[in-house]
Amino acid sequence: MTIPNTASLSSELDLPAYLFGIAMLLVVMLVHGLALLQIAKRYEVKSFLYLSEQKYSSVAIVFYISVLCLFLTHIFEIVLWGIALRAFDLLPNLGESILFSGSTYTAMGFMDDLLPRGWKMLAIIIAFSGMFAFAWTASVMISMTKNFRQAYTRLHMQKLNLPADVIERFK
Repeated sequence: MTIPNTASLSSELDLPAYLFGIAMLLVVMLVHGLALLQIAKRYEVKSFLYLSEQKYSSVAIVFYISVLCLFLTHIFEIVLWGIALRAFDLLPNLGESILFSGSTYTAMGFMDDLLPRGWKMLAIIIAFSGMFAFAWTASVMISMTKNFRQAYTRLHMQKLNLPADVIERFK
C-alpha cells in the first residue's frame, strides 16, 4: 500500500481552492456588509427627513439612487473576484476572469468551467458568495421599501386632495 503524494492529494481535494475561496468569501462579505450598511443608513436618514418635510418625490429619488448603489456594489464584488482570479493566474486574462466570476457569482453559469484542475471548487464558492450577497441585499431592499411605499401613498393622497390630517395619520 502506497501513500499518494501530498501535493497531488491536496490538488485532488481542491484544498488551495477552499483556502483561497474562503479567504475571498470573507473579504467579499466584509465589503458587501460595509457597503450595505452605508447605503441603508444613508437611505433611512434621508428618507426619514424627506418624509418629515413632506418631500415625497425626493424619497423616491433617494430610493432609486440607493438601489443603483446596491447594484454597483454587486458589480464591484464581481470585479473583485475577477481580479483575485487573475492575480492567482487562474484564468488567462482579466476580462475573462471578470466574466467568469460574474457568471458564477450570479449563478447564471453561461460560461464553461475554465478553472484549472485543483481549483474547480472555487466556482461553487463564488456562487455561494453571490447567493449570500443577493439574499442580504434583498433583505435590505425590503426594509427600504417601507419609507418608499409610505412616501408614494402620501403623494397619491395629496393628488386625491385628501385633508392634511388624514395624510399625516397614514404611517
